[in-house]
Amino acid sequence: MSLRYTGAWLQDGAFNPLTAPTGTPIYSPYLYGWGSNSVGQLGLGTSGSPNNKSSPNQVGTLTNWLAISAGYYNSMAVKTDNTLWAWGANNNGQLGTGNTTYFSSPKQIGALTNWLTIASGRYFSAAVKTDGTLWTWGNNTNAQLGLGNFTYYSSPKQVGSGTTWSKISAGWQFCLAIKTDNTLWGWGKNTYGQLGFNNTAAYSSPVQVGALTNWLNVSSSQYYSVAIKTNGTIWSWGQNSSGELGLGNTTNYSSPKQIGALTSWLNISAGRYFVLAVRTNGTLWAWGNNGYGQLGTSNQYNYSSPKQIGALTTWSSVGAGFTNSSVIKTDGTLWTWGRGFAGINGIGNVTNYSSPKQVGAVTTWLTLAPNYKGYHTIALQY
Repeated sequence: MSLRYTGAWLQDGAFNPLTAPTGTPIYSPYLYGWGSNSVGQLGLGTSGSPNNKSSPNQVGTLTNWLAISAGYYNSMAVKTDNTLWAWGANNNGQLGTGNTTYFSSPKQIGALTNWLTIASGRYFSAAVKTDGTLWTWGNNTNAQLGLGNFTYYSSPKQVGSGTTWSKISAGWQFCLAIKTDNTLWGWGKNTYGQLGFNNTAAYSSPVQVGALTNWLNVSSSQYYSVAIKTNGTIWSWGQNSSGELGLGNTTNYSSPKQIGALTSWLNISAGRYFVLAVRTNGTLWAWGNNGYGQLGTSNQYNYSSPKQIGALTTWSSVGAGFTNSSVIKTDGTLWTWGRGFAGINGIGNVTNYSSPKQVGAVTTWLTLAPNYKGYHTIALQY
């Protein structure tokens, strides 16, 4: 959902950098990481707080990365040959390596070459293959793996037998996914109604959210979710303690509610208690918790409805993290703000900022994957 190359987007943090809408090869992406590296989640071959990075560091020398996802102290990526790689914490088997060994540099998951898009939750992972099948692994305390049980798995397990899965978003202990027919499905923990079923019951296998067939993209966070429909409207549901649902109040909702009446929403990212969004005109909007200035409004006031960030019309890819924000502009520059803990803003320090600050002078950033569960970011650059 880039303003420059629309159709090359797969899901939050999962971008096909090789192919523009015309199918013309255009990029050979490098992988970068920064922020906390306590257990090797940056993939740099080191671990421990002294090895945190406050500016982008290249992961290896390869230029064949396709899709990325940052999880709770771990990271995942797909290469252009559709192999799957993971690194960082693995205490619940969330890396998919068949064990619980930690890795501080990328480790291939099996030998298959048909992985397409990925999502990382809290101690668990999910992925869609090129054949449209859905796979999950890791922690399963709340049946977030969708396998009809509560068993942990340290290697990928197929969810059902369907071959029409398209996009996947992993929340704290739940998942939402969209099929090729634009139906929306959810499973796992549902304490605040974050699955959208108009109740707070948990589900151990995928269940359709309503009957609509016009869901385009979805982003899940700790206890809430936000989604865009094919008509450009934006919807949210779940916990709303800081106004993160954008509905002008702090009321929880267990079924999707439309945010305003606009039909021009393009790109979304749900952080921890706050949301970033871009409209088709390239304007940037934010709402929810703002305790560290993560909304970019030059203050620390919470907003319970969308608030425009400045007046620029050149914003493209958004990434809402734990308490910081990262956004790429249409010119390929990278901008961050919010809490600077562990160097997560990537600008060489641990200072908090309440308005956008440019990360270096590079103009070749493609996409990024900060995580709402911790303090590290991985990104692609060409």
